[in-house]
Amino acid sequence: MKKQLSDEFEMKDLGAANKILGMKITRDRSVGKLFLSQQAYVEKVLKLFNINNAKPVTISFAAHFKLSADMSPKTDEEMEHKSSVPYSSVVGSIMYAMVYTRPNISHAVSVGQDE
Repeated sequence: MKKQLSDEFEMKDLGAANKILGMKITRDRSVGKLFLSQQAYVEKVLKLFNINNAKPVTISFAAHFKLSADMSPKTDEEMEHKSSVPYSSVVGSIMYAMVYTRPNISHAVSVGQDE
C-alpha cells in the first residue's frame, strides 16, 4: 500500500506510526491486533480539572442506576469542591475518550449527564 501511495503522491516513509490524534498506537503483530490508548489524554484531563489526585475505582453501573439529590454534596467543603469543577466541560472531555477508545464507560457517562 505504501508503494502504491508513493507512486501517486510525494511522500516520505517515517516508519510505523506511534501516535494518531493524540492516541498511542500499540501493535501485537503475533496475534494481528492493534490497540489505541488515550491514557495521556485522560491524565491531562484529570490534571486540567484538578482531579488528578482522585482515587481510581472500578465500578459497573447497573442499567437502572440513577443519580439523585441524596447523592449531592452536603458539607461546605464538598459544595466548594463541586463548584470549582466545570461540570459540562468535564463530561464533554470524558465523552471524547468514550467515543474513541472507551465505549465501556458510555453508560456511566450518560447517567452522569442525566443528573
